Amino acid sequence: MAAYILRRLVQSALILLGVSFITFFLLYVLPADPVRQIAGRSATAQTVENIRQQLGLDQPFLVQYWRYLSGLVQGDFGRSYLQKSEVSVLIAARLPASLLLMAGAIFCELVLGLTMGIIAALRRGTAIDQSLMIASFVGVSAPQFVVGLLLLYVFAVQLGWFPIGGYGTLAHLVLPSATLGILGAGWYSRMMRSSMVEVLRQDYIRTARAKGLARRRILLRHALPNAILPIIAMIGIDIGIFMGGIVVVESVFGWPGIGQLAWQAIQRVDIPIIMGVTLVSACAIVLGNLLADLVTPFIDPRIKVR
Repeated sequence: MAAYILRRLVQSALILLGVSFITFFLLYVLPADPVRQIAGRSATAQTVENIRQQLGLDQPFLVQYWRYLSGLVQGDFGRSYLQKSEVSVLIAARLPASLLLMAGAIFCELVLGLTMGIIAALRRGTAIDQSLMIASFVGVSAPQFVVGLLLLYVFAVQLGWFPIGGYGTLAHLVLPSATLGILGAGWYSRMMRSSMVEVLRQDYIRTARAKGLARRRILLRHALPNAILPIIAMIGIDIGIFMGGIVVVESVFGWPGIGQLAWQAIQRVDIPIIMGVTLVSACAIVLGNLLADLVTPFIDPRIKVR
Protein backbone atom coordinates (compact mmCIF):
# COMPACT_ATOMS: atom_id res chain seq x y z
CA MET A 1 0.00 0.00 0.00
CA ALA A 2 2.79 2.44 0.91
CA ALA A 3 4.58 1.78 -2.37
CA TYR A 4 1.33 2.30 -4.29
CA ILE A 5 0.64 5.61 -2.55
CA LEU A 6 4.21 6.78 -3.16
CA ARG A 7 3.99 5.86 -6.83
CA ARG A 8 0.67 7.66 -7.21
CA LEU A 9 2.04 10.76 -5.47
CA VAL A 10 4.95 10.86 -7.88
CA GLN A 11 2.55 10.50 -10.80
CA SER A 12 0.39 13.25 -9.33
CA ALA A 13 3.37 15.57 -9.03
CA LEU A 14 4.22 15.00 -12.70
CA ILE A 15 0.60 15.66 -13.68
CA LEU A 16 0.55 18.91 -11.73
CA LEU A 17 3.84 19.92 -13.33
CA GLY A 18 2.32 19.33 -16.75
CA VAL A 19 -0.82 21.27 -15.84
CA SER A 20 1.25 24.22 -14.60
CA PHE A 21 3.40 24.24 -17.75
CA ILE A 22 0.47 24.07 -20.17
CA THR A 23 -1.56 26.68 -18.29
CA PHE A 24 1.39 29.04 -18.00
CA PHE A 25 2.16 28.65 -21.71
CA LEU A 26 -1.45 29.35 -22.74
CA LEU A 27 -1.50 32.48 -20.59
CA TYR A 28 1.86 33.52 -22.06
CA VAL A 29 0.59 33.37 -25.67
CA LEU A 30 -2.77 34.94 -24.75
CA PRO A 31 -3.42 38.03 -26.90
CA ALA A 32 -4.69 40.01 -23.89
CA ASP A 33 -2.03 42.06 -22.11
CA PRO A 34 -2.22 42.06 -18.28
CA VAL A 35 0.05 45.10 -18.11
CA ARG A 36 -2.56 47.19 -19.96
CA GLN A 37 -5.13 46.11 -17.38
CA ILE A 38 -2.84 47.30 -14.59
CA ALA A 39 -1.69 50.54 -16.18
CA GLY A 40 -5.07 51.66 -17.46
CA ARG A 41 -6.07 53.07 -20.81
CA SER A 42 -4.48 56.48 -20.30
CA ALA A 43 -1.03 55.14 -19.39
CA THR A 44 1.92 56.14 -21.54
CA ALA A 45 4.07 53.63 -23.38
CA GLN A 46 6.92 54.30 -20.95
CA THR A 47 4.68 53.57 -17.96
CA VAL A 48 3.50 50.32 -19.54
CA GLU A 49 7.08 49.27 -20.22
CA ASN A 50 8.16 50.08 -16.66
CA ILE A 51 5.34 47.96 -15.21
CA ARG A 52 6.23 45.13 -17.58
CA GLN A 53 9.82 45.18 -16.38
CA GLN A 54 8.80 45.35 -12.71
CA LEU A 55 6.63 42.25 -13.09
CA GLY A 56 9.24 40.44 -15.16
CA LEU A 57 6.83 40.01 -18.06
CA ASP A 58 9.48 41.21 -20.51
CA GLN A 59 11.49 38.03 -19.90
CA PRO A 60 11.38 34.93 -22.17
CA PHE A 61 8.79 32.28 -21.46
CA LEU A 62 11.14 29.73 -19.90
CA VAL A 63 12.64 32.35 -17.59
CA GLN A 64 9.20 33.43 -16.39
CA TYR A 65 8.05 29.84 -15.93
CA TRP A 66 11.18 28.84 -14.02
CA ARG A 67 10.79 31.84 -11.71
CA TYR A 68 7.15 30.92 -11.08
CA LEU A 69 7.98 27.24 -10.52
CA SER A 70 10.79 28.14 -8.11
CA GLY A 71 8.37 30.15 -5.99
CA LEU A 72 5.70 27.46 -6.25
CA VAL A 73 7.85 24.72 -4.70
CA GLN A 74 8.32 27.07 -1.73
CA GLY A 75 4.57 27.54 -1.38
CA ASP A 76 4.54 30.95 -3.08
CA PHE A 77 1.66 31.25 -5.59
CA GLY A 78 2.69 34.77 -6.49
CA ARG A 79 0.99 38.10 -5.98
CA SER A 80 -2.17 39.33 -7.67
CA TYR A 81 -1.47 42.01 -10.25
CA LEU A 82 -4.61 44.01 -9.48
CA GLN A 83 -5.63 43.12 -5.91
CA LYS A 84 -2.07 43.57 -4.63
CA SER A 85 -2.41 40.58 -2.31
CA GLU A 86 -0.81 37.17 -2.10
CA VAL A 87 -2.68 34.63 -4.22
CA SER A 88 -2.44 32.04 -1.44
CA VAL A 89 -4.22 34.44 0.91
CA LEU A 90 -6.96 35.18 -1.62
CA ILE A 91 -7.55 31.49 -2.32
CA ALA A 92 -7.45 30.58 1.39
CA ALA A 93 -10.14 33.20 2.06
CA ARG A 94 -12.44 31.62 -0.55
CA LEU A 95 -11.56 27.98 0.13
CA PRO A 96 -13.94 27.36 3.09
CA ALA A 97 -16.92 28.46 1.00
CA SER A 98 -15.88 26.20 -1.87
CA LEU A 99 -15.33 23.22 0.44
CA LEU A 100 -18.72 23.75 2.05
CA LEU A 101 -20.49 23.98 -1.29
CA MET A 102 -18.61 20.90 -2.53
CA ALA A 103 -19.68 18.85 0.49
CA GLY A 104 -23.29 19.99 0.27
CA ALA A 105 -23.51 19.36 -3.48
CA ILE A 106 -22.00 15.87 -3.28
CA PHE A 107 -24.32 14.97 -0.40
CA CYS A 108 -27.39 16.13 -2.34
CA GLU A 109 -26.48 14.41 -5.58
CA LEU A 110 -25.65 11.15 -3.80
CA VAL A 111 -28.89 11.10 -1.81
CA LEU A 112 -31.02 11.93 -4.84
CA GLY A 113 -29.06 10.01 -7.47
CA LEU A 114 -28.49 6.77 -5.58
CA THR A 115 -32.07 6.65 -4.35
CA MET A 116 -33.46 7.20 -7.84
CA GLY A 117 -31.04 4.72 -9.42
CA ILE A 118 -31.73 1.93 -6.92
CA ILE A 119 -35.51 2.33 -7.14
CA ALA A 120 -35.36 2.41 -10.94
CA ALA A 121 -33.25 -0.76 -11.02
CA LEU A 122 -35.56 -2.61 -8.64
CA ARG A 123 -38.60 -1.48 -10.68
CA ARG A 124 -36.95 -2.01 -14.04
CA GLY A 125 -39.34 -1.78 -16.99
CA THR A 126 -42.18 -0.26 -14.98
CA ALA A 127 -43.70 3.21 -15.11
CA ILE A 128 -41.68 4.16 -12.02
CA ASP A 129 -38.45 3.26 -13.80
CA GLN A 130 -39.39 5.27 -16.89
CA SER A 131 -40.49 8.27 -14.84
CA LEU A 132 -37.27 8.34 -12.82
CA MET A 133 -35.12 8.05 -15.95
CA ILE A 134 -37.05 10.90 -17.59
CA ALA A 135 -36.48 12.97 -14.45
CA SER A 136 -32.76 12.16 -14.56
CA PHE A 137 -32.61 13.18 -18.22
CA VAL A 138 -34.26 16.49 -17.39
CA GLY A 139 -31.79 16.95 -14.53
CA VAL A 140 -28.68 16.50 -16.69
CA SER A 141 -30.13 18.61 -19.51
CA ALA A 142 -31.37 21.62 -17.54
CA PRO A 143 -28.99 24.63 -17.54
CA GLN A 144 -27.57 25.45 -14.13
CA PHE A 145 -28.81 29.02 -14.09
CA VAL A 146 -32.35 27.92 -14.96
CA VAL A 147 -32.49 25.41 -12.10
CA GLY A 148 -30.91 27.92 -9.71
CA LEU A 149 -33.28 30.75 -10.62
CA LEU A 150 -36.29 28.42 -10.43
CA LEU A 151 -35.33 27.24 -6.94
CA LEU A 152 -34.72 30.84 -5.87
CA TYR A 153 -38.11 31.97 -7.18
CA VAL A 154 -40.06 29.14 -5.56
CA PHE A 155 -38.31 28.60 -2.23
CA ALA A 156 -36.79 32.02 -1.55
CA VAL A 157 -39.11 34.56 -3.18
CA GLN A 158 -42.52 32.87 -3.07
CA LEU A 159 -42.25 30.66 0.02
CA GLY A 160 -39.51 32.58 1.85
CA TRP A 161 -38.00 29.42 3.29
CA PHE A 162 -34.41 30.29 2.38
CA PRO A 163 -32.39 33.47 1.83
CA ILE A 164 -32.11 34.76 -1.73
CA GLY A 165 -28.32 34.67 -1.68
CA GLY A 166 -25.20 35.12 0.37
CA TYR A 167 -23.05 32.97 2.60
CA GLY A 168 -22.71 32.34 6.30
CA THR A 169 -25.41 29.97 7.55
CA LEU A 170 -26.67 26.49 6.73
CA ALA A 171 -29.79 28.03 5.20
CA HIS A 172 -27.63 29.81 2.61
CA LEU A 173 -26.14 26.44 1.60
CA VAL A 174 -29.37 24.59 0.85
CA LEU A 175 -30.39 26.10 -2.49
CA PRO A 176 -26.97 26.17 -4.20
CA SER A 177 -26.29 22.61 -2.99
CA ALA A 178 -29.71 21.49 -4.24
CA THR A 179 -29.07 23.12 -7.61
CA LEU A 180 -25.82 21.24 -8.10
CA GLY A 181 -27.34 18.12 -6.52
CA ILE A 182 -30.23 18.03 -8.98
CA LEU A 183 -27.87 18.34 -11.93
CA GLY A 184 -25.45 15.72 -10.61
CA ALA A 185 -28.20 13.36 -9.46
CA GLY A 186 -29.21 12.77 -13.07
CA TRP A 187 -25.80 11.30 -13.89
CA TYR A 188 -25.58 9.33 -10.65
CA SER A 189 -29.05 7.84 -11.01
CA ARG A 190 -28.42 6.64 -14.56
CA MET A 191 -25.04 5.17 -13.62
CA MET A 192 -26.45 3.57 -10.46
CA ARG A 193 -29.38 2.05 -12.31
CA SER A 194 -27.15 0.56 -15.01
CA SER A 195 -24.68 -0.81 -12.47
CA MET A 196 -27.39 -2.18 -10.18
CA VAL A 197 -29.23 -3.91 -13.03
CA GLU A 198 -25.98 -5.59 -14.09
CA VAL A 199 -25.22 -6.75 -10.54
CA LEU A 200 -28.74 -8.10 -9.96
CA ARG A 201 -28.24 -10.41 -12.93
CA GLN A 202 -25.16 -12.07 -11.44
CA ASP A 203 -25.12 -15.69 -10.29
CA TYR A 204 -24.29 -14.89 -6.67
CA ILE A 205 -27.44 -12.75 -6.41
CA ARG A 206 -29.55 -15.64 -7.71
CA THR A 207 -27.80 -17.96 -5.26
CA ALA A 208 -28.56 -15.61 -2.37
CA ARG A 209 -32.21 -15.53 -3.40
CA ALA A 210 -32.31 -19.34 -3.66
CA LYS A 211 -30.98 -19.56 -0.10
CA GLY A 212 -33.97 -17.58 1.05
CA LEU A 213 -32.08 -14.48 2.22
CA ALA A 214 -34.18 -11.42 2.89
CA ARG A 215 -34.45 -8.97 0.00
CA ARG A 216 -33.07 -6.12 2.07
CA ARG A 217 -30.01 -8.16 3.03
CA ILE A 218 -29.38 -9.16 -0.57
CA LEU A 219 -29.61 -5.54 -1.64
CA LEU A 220 -27.47 -4.02 1.12
CA ARG A 221 -24.96 -6.84 1.65
CA HIS A 222 -24.41 -8.25 -1.84
CA ALA A 223 -25.74 -5.93 -4.56
CA LEU A 224 -25.06 -2.40 -3.36
CA PRO A 225 -21.33 -2.76 -2.48
CA ASN A 226 -20.60 -4.04 -5.99
CA ALA A 227 -22.91 -1.68 -7.84
CA ILE A 228 -21.58 1.42 -6.10
CA LEU A 229 -17.97 1.04 -7.31
CA PRO A 230 -18.43 3.21 -10.46
CA ILE A 231 -20.07 5.87 -8.29
CA ILE A 232 -16.94 6.19 -6.16
CA ALA A 233 -14.89 7.04 -9.24
CA MET A 234 -17.45 9.70 -10.19
CA ILE A 235 -17.23 11.23 -6.72
CA GLY A 236 -13.47 11.58 -7.11
CA ILE A 237 -13.99 13.54 -10.32
CA ASP A 238 -16.74 15.68 -8.79
CA ILE A 239 -14.44 16.75 -5.97
CA GLY A 240 -12.18 18.41 -8.50
CA ILE A 241 -15.03 19.92 -10.48
CA PHE A 242 -16.64 21.49 -7.43
CA MET A 243 -13.32 22.67 -6.04
CA GLY A 244 -12.66 24.37 -9.34
CA GLY A 245 -15.77 26.34 -8.69
CA ILE A 246 -19.17 26.28 -10.35
CA VAL A 247 -19.14 29.85 -11.63
CA VAL A 248 -22.77 29.98 -12.77
CA VAL A 249 -24.18 28.67 -9.50
CA GLU A 250 -21.90 30.89 -7.45
CA SER A 251 -23.03 33.90 -9.49
CA VAL A 252 -26.73 33.11 -9.12
CA PHE A 253 -26.53 32.66 -5.36
CA GLY A 254 -23.77 35.17 -4.61
CA TRP A 255 -21.57 32.39 -3.23
CA PRO A 256 -18.00 33.60 -2.54
CA GLY A 257 -16.09 30.55 -3.77
CA ILE A 258 -12.88 30.29 -5.75
CA GLY A 259 -14.90 29.95 -8.95
CA GLN A 260 -15.94 33.58 -8.65
CA LEU A 261 -12.35 34.52 -7.87
CA ALA A 262 -11.16 32.73 -11.02
CA TRP A 263 -13.83 34.34 -13.20
CA GLN A 264 -12.91 37.82 -12.00
CA ALA A 265 -9.23 37.05 -12.61
CA ILE A 266 -9.94 35.83 -16.16
CA GLN A 267 -11.82 39.03 -16.96
CA ARG A 268 -8.87 41.11 -15.72
CA VAL A 269 -6.11 38.79 -17.04
CA ASP A 270 -4.76 38.44 -13.51
CA ILE A 271 -2.36 35.60 -14.32
CA PRO A 272 -1.17 34.67 -10.78
CA ILE A 273 -4.77 34.11 -9.59
CA ILE A 274 -5.65 32.09 -12.70
CA MET A 275 -2.60 29.91 -12.17
CA GLY A 276 -3.33 29.50 -8.47
CA VAL A 277 -6.96 28.46 -8.91
CA THR A 278 -6.05 26.12 -11.77
CA LEU A 279 -3.43 24.33 -9.68
CA VAL A 280 -5.72 24.07 -6.65
CA SER A 281 -8.43 22.56 -8.85
CA ALA A 282 -5.93 20.15 -10.42
CA CYS A 283 -4.75 19.11 -6.95
CA ALA A 284 -8.35 18.47 -5.92
CA ILE A 285 -8.95 16.26 -8.97
CA VAL A 286 -5.76 14.28 -8.40
CA LEU A 287 -6.41 13.81 -4.68
CA GLY A 288 -10.06 12.98 -5.28
CA ASN A 289 -9.16 10.19 -7.69
CA LEU A 290 -6.45 8.93 -5.33
CA LEU A 291 -8.92 8.79 -2.43
CA ALA A 292 -11.45 7.00 -4.62
CA ASP A 293 -8.86 4.37 -5.55
CA LEU A 294 -7.88 3.90 -1.89
CA VAL A 295 -11.47 3.56 -0.67
CA THR A 296 -12.48 1.02 -3.35
CA PRO A 297 -10.62 -1.99 -1.79
CA PHE A 298 -12.41 -1.43 1.52
CA ILE A 299 -15.77 -1.75 -0.25
CA ASP A 300 -14.74 -4.68 -2.46
CA PRO A 301 -11.85 -6.71 -0.92
CA ARG A 302 -11.33 -8.49 -4.25
CA ILE A 303 -9.76 -5.30 -5.61
CA LYS A 304 -6.11 -4.94 -4.71
CA VAL A 305 -3.97 -1.83 -5.02
CA ARG A 306 -0.44 -2.50 -6.25
